[in-house]
Amino acid sequence: MKHKVQWRRTLTAACIIIVSASGSFDVRANDIKIGVVDPERVLAESAPAIRAMQKIEKEFLPRDQEIKAMASQVKALQDLLANDKTMPEADRRNKERDLATLNREHQRAQRQMREDLTLRQNDEVATLQLNATKAIQMIAETEKYDLILSLRDLVYRSQRMDVTEKVIKALADK
Repeated sequence: MKHKVQWRRTLTAACIIIVSASGSFDVRANDIKIGVVDPERVLAESAPAIRAMQKIEKEFLPRDQEIKAMASQVKALQDLLANDKTMPEADRRNKERDLATLNREHQRAQRQMREDLTLRQNDEVATLQLNATKAIQMIAETEKYDLILSLRDLVYRSQRMDVTEKVIKALADK
């Protein structure tokens, strides 16, 4: 509900600006050129987004492998404790302590990697959004669009208004 009200206000404001900028209230629908862009597709399908995703995967692969190795150690130690009934009590306590320590380290490493990955992804998304905004502005100026809207809250739009492919292509050319 909140988004619909915000959307209506934004559209109304945009229309008022367009009408005001034209210098006349006799604006015909044919005189206004409006486009829409799907930011989710731009973030998922553009060449810079794909490159960023691959770069992040490559960057975090060694840490992911370390965490998987720690998980294997935890599992091996758990299996040893569960299956070895003849282990002396002192050794068992030491192994249980080692397991608890290793488990804490594993959870800490997982949490830290998730936080670092999220930060890294947010940095890349911010850069991509900035570049996409520049590409959209360039398309708007070059093709004389009066208004380009984000597709997020639109209920309907004509395919001929969709400039998403143009944005993806413009980002690929960079």
